[in-house]
Amino acid sequence: MAEGKIVVGVDGSDQSVRALHWAARQAGLTGAELVAVTAWEYPTWGGLTPEAATYDPERESAKVLTETVERALGAEAATQVTQKTHKGNAAEALLKQAESADLLVVGARGYSGLKATVLGSVSLHVVQHSPVPVTVVRGE
Repeated sequence: MAEGKIVVGVDGSDQSVRALHWAARQAGLTGAELVAVTAWEYPTWGGLTPEAATYDPERESAKVLTETVERALGAEAATQVTQKTHKGNAAEALLKQAESADLLVVGARGYSGLKATVLGSVSLHVVQHSPVPVTVVRGE
């Protein structure tokens, strides 16, 4: 039986793979349930193209999530991970999932200065607003 819940943000990036590895190790040590979360939003394309008419961002996000979890942890271990996709902003999706968690884990992209101000930072936002402790996994 799982003891607690660890939520980890996964977007397919190398940083999120490192966060997933860290969270999986922590879940293994504590017996916690591991929940991998990704978020999606409808793209803002300039015009309607044939690709836009058939593009399904929710399906694509779920595919990226599944492939990332399997690549990072292996197919067998991936079956033990709860995978969730959410429509909307990544930080808000993670904070919503964190409401019922014991720990939130995210990767750090390393943006700083003007780039972080313009683009925003999921890790910064969740650290400032999370209802539970947050681990930000940086570097190697």
